Amino acid sequence: MKNCTSIEKKLTAYLHGELNERDFQTVEVHLETCEACRTALEAQRATLALLGETLEAAPSPAELTAWRFIPSRVSAHRPTFSDYWYSPQLRAALVTGAACSMLIFVSLSLVVVTVVKKEDKSFNAEATFNAPEAKRPQMKLKKLQVPTSVDKSKPKLRKRVVAKEVRRNEMEIQMPEIQGVAGGLGAVADSEGDISFSMSEINFFGSKRSGGLPEFNTEQYDRIVDNAFKDSMQNPLSTFSIDVDRAAYANVRRFLNGNQLPPPDAVRIEEMVNYFDYDYPQPTGDDPFVVSMDLSECPWNTEHQLALVGLQGVEIEMKDLPPNNLVFLLDVSGSMNSPGKLPLLKSAMRLLVDQLRPEDRVSIVVYAGAAGMVLEPTAHKEKILEAINRLNAGGSTAGGAGIELAYKTAMDHFIEAGNNRVILATDGDFNVGVSSDGALTRMIEEKRESGVFLTVLGFGTGNYKDSKMEKLADKGNGNYAYIDDILEAKKVLVTEMGGTLVTIAKDVKVQIEFNPAVVKAYRLIGYENRVLAKEDFADDTKDAGELGAGHTVTALYELILADSGEKISVAGDLKYQVTGLVESDELMTVKLRYKKPQGDTSKLIVRSVQVADYQSLKPSENICFAGAVAEFGLLLRNSEYKGIANYGEVIRRAKNSKGIDEEGYRAEFIRLVEKAELLAQ
Repeated sequence: MKNCTSIEKKLTAYLHGELNERDFQTVEVHLETCEACRTALEAQRATLALLGETLEAAPSPAELTAWRFIPSRVSAHRPTFSDYWYSPQLRAALVTGAACSMLIFVSLSLVVVTVVKKEDKSFNAEATFNAPEAKRPQMKLKKLQVPTSVDKSKPKLRKRVVAKEVRRNEMEIQMPEIQGVAGGLGAVADSEGDISFSMSEINFFGSKRSGGLPEFNTEQYDRIVDNAFKDSMQNPLSTFSIDVDRAAYANVRRFLNGNQLPPPDAVRIEEMVNYFDYDYPQPTGDDPFVVSMDLSECPWNTEHQLALVGLQGVEIEMKDLPPNNLVFLLDVSGSMNSPGKLPLLKSAMRLLVDQLRPEDRVSIVVYAGAAGMVLEPTAHKEKILEAINRLNAGGSTAGGAGIELAYKTAMDHFIEAGNNRVILATDGDFNVGVSSDGALTRMIEEKRESGVFLTVLGFGTGNYKDSKMEKLADKGNGNYAYIDDILEAKKVLVTEMGGTLVTIAKDVKVQIEFNPAVVKAYRLIGYENRVLAKEDFADDTKDAGELGAGHTVTALYELILADSGEKISVAGDLKYQVTGLVESDELMTVKLRYKKPQGDTSKLIVRSVQVADYQSLKPSENICFAGAVAEFGLLLRNSEYKGIANYGEVIRRAKNSKGIDEEGYRAEFIRLVEKAELLAQ
């Protein structure tokens, strides 16, 4: 095994499942390309199997006595040759020696056979190693979970030999021929049109994702630190980028439906609040959205107030949407080979294809070990569906190469005044080529200047990379959703298709100035990774969030009023300047900036909020339900700011403010809170 010394040392630990995740992936990638190491691995696996058979076939003597219990007292009788010959210790030693000799002989035979076959030019290097057919009891080795049985059926030899792995409860799927694709992206047809090779069908060694070794949970979430209260006198400005992503709510639902509480860092409260639509008025002016305000008592701290800032994007009928130039960028690597990933992705794509119009164009790019074009831009639904149906999974994941090809395809077929968008569908588990968060986000930042927007759809469990996909969507002028089941796919790609695929305003920023005479301190709930410096608000070079057609955006602030005796941490008095107050009954001033989808200069919107406008009003269903969702998020995060929050009150308030719930999303929320309450006990 030339140049394979480091891998050779890890093969035994690989067989026993004792490698860490990084070394495990390193060995797997190497084995995909190194025939010598694969052969050595199979030889080791067969040797271990024979070792188990041999040792179980030679039981220990029943009267074997440990040497440490031999009496130290010397017998008066002088031992004779007969005493030694008939002693149980000698018989045990002889049996053990015979077993070891047999093992050494068998191991050397296997090595000689392997070397001879490698030197034989007529030997087909792609045939899998066949273990002996003898059926004996198997030795139970520590953590040995690699299957040792081999399919004995003799496949019909053509150009290559295919060792076909049968997966239970998964339908067999094949890829169309792909130009320039390697590493398991598709099948290559022979002269008769039959499939003769498919990387996802080869089983040289036990892939951890095909049942050979246990799955590792390598899901990744960025650390979230709750926004703290800020003193309005010293920090009157709160600035943030809007967020229309809703992935966190669907991901939280996935955990709760699996009867476990989600990790705290998976709970992004703003995405949970924004998962739901609210009864905001439609815009009537020239701006593509309208701003709504509301105020109520804070549910989890009755000494505080809760303020709501809501944006409603203009709704556009499907027939009035601009023509679509959609490039599906699909992850078909080995990590996508499970029912909740590629099969669900294919079902979701079929739903979207059903909604397309004759003027819309779709192309498909896939990536695994390399990137390739599966479908050139077309409006023919039959061709699109045929390409989708033939997708399969296999190989490592080179996401960066796929992104490059997808954006190039979108630019080559760019539609002026149209919706040009890359739709990336993946579990985020990139591990080949450009794969680090920093390198990928820099690449996406460069690509967004092309005028092509990005939608990220997340799939799967176990190795889900939430943090990576959220960054890609944020930096790519896009949005991010998590698809946990087919109903969520329908919501994202059918019911809310306009909001998902059509951007009506980009780089939308919000800046609120609080009046210190009325508000002593404030805390933005959620949006922790969307907070901007106050100087960024008027800087048109700073990226911010995008608003889709029909989308709503809701932000909540927890306020401590000026007449409260509650102590707030402050930086201290200033020496060289004195801050004075201006007499005003205003609670705050809301400022927004946005650009048109293809524009470079932002437009400013300003609205002042009077305290008297809300003192006599009953809190709306909007703020009551949004407050219940935010309180639920505080409980799941076990936030230090949760106050007197409890699940029972969340359920009560959510039921009272459920309103019209045609799709049943709010009723589902109530059931999830009930589940969480039981799990938290």
